[in-house]
Amino acid sequence: MPLYRDQAIVLRTYKLGEADRIVVALARNLGRIRVVGKGVRRTKSRFGARLEPGMVVDLQCFEGRNLDTVTQAVTLETYGDTLSQDYVAWTAACSMLETAERLTEDRVPALQHYLLLQGALRSLAHQEHDPGLVLDAYLLRALAISGWAPSFYDCAKCGAAGPHAAFHIVAGGSVCPACRPPGSAAPAPETLRLLAALLSGDWAIADAADERHRREGAGLTAAFLQWHLERGIRSLRMVER
Repeated sequence: MPLYRDQAIVLRTYKLGEADRIVVALARNLGRIRVVGKGVRRTKSRFGARLEPGMVVDLQCFEGRNLDTVTQAVTLETYGDTLSQDYVAWTAACSMLETAERLTEDRVPALQHYLLLQGALRSLAHQEHDPGLVLDAYLLRALAISGWAPSFYDCAKCGAAGPHAAFHIVAGGSVCPACRPPGSAAPAPETLRLLAALLSGDWAIADAADERHRREGAGLTAAFLQWHLERGIRSLRMVER
């Protein structure tokens, strides 16, 4: 049977039979894949620990009729092992992994999503920024890659130059007084500046943000994400804010 090889980030796993496990991973070239790890739940498994969420591995698989099977897994980065020792960082990582699975499709190349997720996990593992900020930056950028970039300055409906005081999730972000729908939120200007900084990667502004603006921004980000996904991200409920 044909073999293939690709670098991948393990997104999640679930049990199959008595000793096997199905591994959902985001591959650098192939996109989201589902493969079977034979016997990985046995204590003597050669690569069971390498196929845990958050691990970056070099996978070799052979194609099967229904599911492909892992024949080799070489560890490239142990982000999952590192992050699992810190509850705050781990819950943020789980939310990112779940979001990556939701925003990608089976066997559809998603290189930008792969690189973004890899960079976010690296930032969490190396403690470069507050985990909550890394999570929100990842969520906003992942949405932007998928075509749902929010506007935090100009009006999302008519394009009128901002800044604007109102924010409406369904409209796509900031809205001017003329376009403002009923029920629009009125976040603090500092919150919108923080979210714009996270989306653009301006960490000097993001790191200096006040805690109350971080919390408000996290709420807007979560609501914006879940509106577009049309379902909640379960892991987000566990994130401490």
